[in-house]
Amino acid sequence: MTTSEHLRALFSLEGRSAVVTGGSSGIGRAIAAALAGAGARTLLVARDPERLEASAQLLRADGGDIAVLAADLGSRDAVRTAADAIAAEIGEPDIVVSAAGLNLRPPMADIDEGVWDATMRLNLDAPFLLGQRFAPGMAARGYGRLIAISSQQAHRAFVDSGVYGVSKAALEALARSQAEAWSASGVTSNVLVPGFVLTPLNARLQEDPVRVAALAARTMVGRNGIPEDFAAAALFLMSPASAYVTGQSIHVDGGFSVH
Repeated sequence: MTTSEHLRALFSLEGRSAVVTGGSSGIGRAIAAALAGAGARTLLVARDPERLEASAQLLRADGGDIAVLAADLGSRDAVRTAADAIAAEIGEPDIVVSAAGLNLRPPMADIDEGVWDATMRLNLDAPFLLGQRFAPGMAARGYGRLIAISSQQAHRAFVDSGVYGVSKAALEALARSQAEAWSASGVTSNVLVPGFVLTPLNARLQEDPVRVAALAARTMVGRNGIPEDFAAAALFLMSPASAYVTGQSIHVDGGFSVH
């Protein structure tokens, strides 16, 4: 077997279909690029049609097989409607990446029920409902990958962790429960845990250069993350190579979590 054949056996996603929520920017778009590069038909889901199409064009220019779905996953009914549209567009997906997130960070004393509910609906309910909709079909076919994007706030409270941290901690628990339910049928569920990443989701925090520098200093590599740092780790978790990795929270954070 040649090197190329060996790598293809481990990491090729040819013939697979994938969904990436939050796929129009940031970590979601970087993961979508990895999916498309490995041969998967990839559907980007996000709210802004113009940003979606712009991202899709960039990925298509690199040879990716890309579809788009403009959808707001901020309510349970909207997620169910989006799931039906996903299946109509690309069929039952083999891979679901939940990268869409809401990062509202008022101080704890200022969190009202509206902030709580909006955060939980997108950060937790949407990945749950997508898993409930698609994982049984993955299990019946004998292959599936559920991947979610968590946060350091799932493990430690800082910079007004608030409800955002609660939602991400629950998301990691959800992945473990999904792993328990479906891993024996070939469906793994894992979470990537970023450090501080320079994405639009963190735009507000990036307005404070002192804080940005302090967060970079907490890493071992001396810089904050960029979306492309997640492509290889995500590709591993989506590929046949990760068949024995499930229920895990994998930190991709430059050593932030252990420094």
